[in-house]
Amino acid sequence: YKSGGSFQILDWHKLPLAATPQALLFGAFFAAFAVKVPMWPVHTWLPDAHVEAPTGGSIVLAAIMLKLGCYGFLRFMLPIVPDASHQFAPVVITLSLIAVIYIGLVAMVQQDMKKLVAYSSIAHMGFVTLGFFIFNELGIAGGIVQMISHGFVSGAMFMSIGVLYDRVHSREIAAYGGVVNTMPKFAAFALLFSMANCGLPGTAGFVGEWMVILGAVEYDFLIGLLSATALIFGAAYTLWMYKRVYFGEVTNDNVRGLTDINAREFLILAVLAAAVLWMGIQPKPFTDAMHVSVTELLKHVAQSKLN
Repeated sequence: YKSGGSFQILDWHKLPLAATPQALLFGAFFAAFAVKVPMWPVHTWLPDAHVEAPTGGSIVLAAIMLKLGCYGFLRFMLPIVPDASHQFAPVVITLSLIAVIYIGLVAMVQQDMKKLVAYSSIAHMGFVTLGFFIFNELGIAGGIVQMISHGFVSGAMFMSIGVLYDRVHSREIAAYGGVVNTMPKFAAFALLFSMANCGLPGTAGFVGEWMVILGAVEYDFLIGLLSATALIFGAAYTLWMYKRVYFGEVTNDNVRGLTDINAREFLILAVLAAAVLWMGIQPKPFTDAMHVSVTELLKHVAQSKLN
């Protein structure tokens, strides 16, 4: 405000800033938004928050609240400090790749279903920040698509865990087994959401990640190759969890006495399933809607404020 005399965000976009103020503003913005996303290494609050939150809280946190940090990158950081964004892009890309790869490995050893999906969210959000800072249309558009699709998929995953927790009162993977024998309709929904979490083509989880990977390959082949490993890790930890929870023999009396989802739960899961499939099969309405905005953002970020 002191420099431009305005609180209008669009006026801030036009504000000429020297290199040092841009670097300071970048640091301030990054400190705030990286925690909110969250990015590695400031991610440790998220798994604990999900574990302590009720099902509704986890759904809102994963589907909506995490996206505010990504929105901050798009709305504030990139257009206000474009030169600093380019200067520090390698740092953000490195942190994003660590989130995509390392956090994927961390998710593979989790025994709590909520913690596993929480770490999965961190890895998936790493694709978003990676896409934003490779500065091409595929990357930024893919990051935005990933924000939307992650809202559907992660919300559905936490909803599925909530359905089980309401009946068995445990989030531990070892407490289950053979759920498909007692809840076949629910297991079918959970399979779809798990496949979307893996990034299966034809589901919402695939589109954004694939766009970011293609954008990363265009930016640098090695970065694209490293980011693609997330698809392997995602399949590993998600399918491992699904196999242990839903397949096999029923060994727990609580699981043996489960009843399948009621009409209300079926309706909620069906709506989420429709969204996951629609976005996976027909993503064009989403990409068309954001095309002009992404193009204008790239033009703005390409213009230096130092001249």
